[in-house]
Amino acid sequence: MTDIYSPNRYWAVTLLGGAVIGLVAAVSTQALKTRQQTMETARLLTRGDPTHAPEVFRQYGCAGCHTIPGVAGADGKVGGDLSGLRERVYIAGVANNTPDDLIRWIVSPRVFSPKTAMPETGISDAEARDLAAYLYAH
Repeated sequence: MTDIYSPNRYWAVTLLGGAVIGLVAAVSTQALKTRQQTMETARLLTRGDPTHAPEVFRQYGCAGCHTIPGVAGADGKVGGDLSGLRERVYIAGVANNTPDDLIRWIVSPRVFSPKTAMPETGISDAEARDLAAYLYAH
């Protein structure tokens, strides 16, 4: 019968544990790098700052109508779910999903769709850029 406390078993378990911790750290580091690259790409595409967006979403009531990933309380069901917006071909089914069109849609949705339920909110171009950066980053 093998002693579970034998030195060989101890070192094997220690090495295996170290390997698992190293693998988890490497995967976490890569995920963080990918996240940072996505954020930087979103900033470059929109010339906005995604870190400002959660407050802007709340200030203008976006969270009351839309589900917005990563924004606490943003679970509205009136407007579309904004999760995965960067992967879509169209914005609200009427505009090409480009940074400029997304920013224009946020500022003046009725230019694209006169009967849309999305209101003209008074969001500035700079705020819309922040929102677009956030949506492309998430």
